[in-house]
Amino acid sequence: MNSWPDAERNLYREFVKQLCLRSSSARNSYHYVLDGFQRCALACAGTQPPSRSTIEYWLKERARSLPEYVLFGHARLVDRFLDWLVANGHLECNPLANLRASYSPRGTTPVVRALLRPDPDVALEAIRPLPRFASHLGPLMRKHVTLMQSLGYRYQTIQSRLARFDRFLQTRPDLESEPLKVLVREWANAASTPQHAMDCIDTGRVIAKALQRNGVPVEPPESPRGLRGAVKRSQRRPYIYTPDEVAQLLKTASAFPSPRASLRPIALYTMIVLAYCAGLRLGEIVRLKVQDIDLETASISVRDTKFFKSRRLPVTTTVMTALSGYLHARLLAGAPADGGSALFWNIQTSRGYSQIRVSKLLVQVIRDSGLKPLPGRAGPRVHDLRHAMAVNRMTAWYRDGINPQVHLPYLAAYLGHASIKSTLVYLTTTQELLQQASERFEVFGAHNLGESVGGESCE
Repeated sequence: MNSWPDAERNLYREFVKQLCLRSSSARNSYHYVLDGFQRCALACAGTQPPSRSTIEYWLKERARSLPEYVLFGHARLVDRFLDWLVANGHLECNPLANLRASYSPRGTTPVVRALLRPDPDVALEAIRPLPRFASHLGPLMRKHVTLMQSLGYRYQTIQSRLARFDRFLQTRPDLESEPLKVLVREWANAASTPQHAMDCIDTGRVIAKALQRNGVPVEPPESPRGLRGAVKRSQRRPYIYTPDEVAQLLKTASAFPSPRASLRPIALYTMIVLAYCAGLRLGEIVRLKVQDIDLETASISVRDTKFFKSRRLPVTTTVMTALSGYLHARLLAGAPADGGSALFWNIQTSRGYSQIRVSKLLVQVIRDSGLKPLPGRAGPRVHDLRHAMAVNRMTAWYRDGINPQVHLPYLAAYLGHASIKSTLVYLTTTQELLQQASERFEVFGAHNLGESVGGESCE
């Protein structure tokens, strides 16, 4: 086992080198962070391996001069570096990895936030994850989820709700002997939003069915009068982008400042084109492969998406022009050309973009275009481009004299919906859509209605 820290500063340089960072400024920043950590480790523990006390000492020293969000990024880098030292035999263990395993399997940031608190032990215990499905109803929930997944359902949303209910029950052992209705009511009282109350009732109904399936007579909880209406009113109304606003988004994306990733502006431009013109979900855009773009047939293959469905979408010439331009720029940028590689390639990380990263970048484009306020979650969303596609397509059918009712199944299939009912959620009423529908009614229905009103049958 080699000693660490190393006086020659070779190990962290080797670690940064194997990351293959393209930017010299990024390499210098990594060197600066890791060198500073090693100096703190020497000051705290000498040549002894880093321990939890070493990590706490370094965090509190850096917290004096760094904003919290910057310190979190530095801590994640140090965590990766320590993992690398362990993997290469330079350390026996990574203290941050041990804390993650015990308290925060999902990431480093919650552990770091806890270590910065006045009483780290109490803060760490507060984030310790509870065992999954360990409440008195936990075995029933686990069995039900297993059954539904064996029938072919992904069941991720309901499984997540059941897990939240299970965690609540673990914190309230005093409710173990209470009936299901009381459990659901107490869980609903834990938060005041209409959506939470509706989720509680829907989850209670799922559990009631599972209990009934096991021969336990139980009455499912009922939703209070007006709750579903309150949930609907509390939801954010989709923002329907106008064609001019979409053009502004495309212009902003093309000029997106990205000196270290020259491919990013045209990638963001193409993503907006696909979201608006093809109505693709954000996850569908991120999962596209090079092989999914067929320039000869002017079509896109969207594979294994929501509802376990795949679909092949014909697209317009303008969409294919945008895709063709992006593919050419992608090739010139040195991204892999094999069909199985991610279509939207992040040059900085040498892999495809994550959905979280794409979401943040597109939100920044919406803000830079002046359509979304800088703070908070207010204003248009990325997913609203899909809503705008559906509404503007319907409006265009009205303008062209096409019966939209006949074409709704085509729109549902294009959007990847299981039924027309799902598509109707996207058809937010706009002033122009209402005007077009009114004119259509006047042409096809008002004449006959006038005859009926003036005829003998109405006397």
